[in-house]
Amino acid sequence: MITAFVLIKTRVDRIPEAAQEISEIEGISEVYSVTGEWDLIAVARVAQHEALADVIADRLSKVEGVQATTTHISFRAYSKHDLDAAFSLGFEH
Repeated sequence: MITAFVLIKTRVDRIPEAAQEISEIEGISEVYSVTGEWDLIAVARVAQHEALADVIADRLSKVEGVQATTTHISFRAYSKHDLDAAFSLGFEH
């Protein structure tokens, strides 16, 4: 599974509508409205890299109101459980 985080700038008057439309795209698992430089962050999860072009370039970027995107592809995921194991160094508690 390939996970990508897509930072999205939208027209201010289209933020809720754009978020809803983006969330309905197959391959988008979550959309968050956020503070700061970007208006939305979408999480894309696809089986192959080629699918990112379809999800992001061909569909997400064409949603009405979307003005710009920046995509970050994840290398590795860490959870609290993974971090606890990594930092325990095998010591007994």
